[in-house]
Amino acid sequence: MNTAVRYYSRSGNTRAVAEAIAKGAGTTAVSVDSKDAAIKEPVDVLFVGGALYAYGIDKNLKEYLKTLKKEDAKRAVVFSTSWLSKHSLDLIKKGLEEVGIPVEAESFYLKSKEVPSKLNEAEAFGKRFV
Repeated sequence: MNTAVRYYSRSGNTRAVAEAIAKGAGTTAVSVDSKDAAIKEPVDVLFVGGALYAYGIDKNLKEYLKTLKKEDAKRAVVFSTSWLSKHSLDLIKKGLEEVGIPVEAESFYLKSKEVPSKLNEAEAFGKRFV
């Protein structure tokens, strides 16, 4: 199964979760602001993650989602970290659905303070979809 993990992280929490998910899925996590972020070949599963910043997702992630096409992924899985709210999950899902990529109902969320102690859960989450 072909998978990809894309994320945007300011504090490093979402990056840590993305790397754990990627490890479980057998791939590499790539930040959406990297030159390597484009999906060059269609994937079966695209994991996409970000956090909530002032009630929205970061502009880098928002712009990246607009570059995706429905042909890039058969389905997407969303993940997020934040201090208080899971709202970023809904915003990422909406961005993926707007470009025609189906999104799994199941998602992964950690409060920022939980990240260091729950990376094994993130890795297991990545394994479930491959």
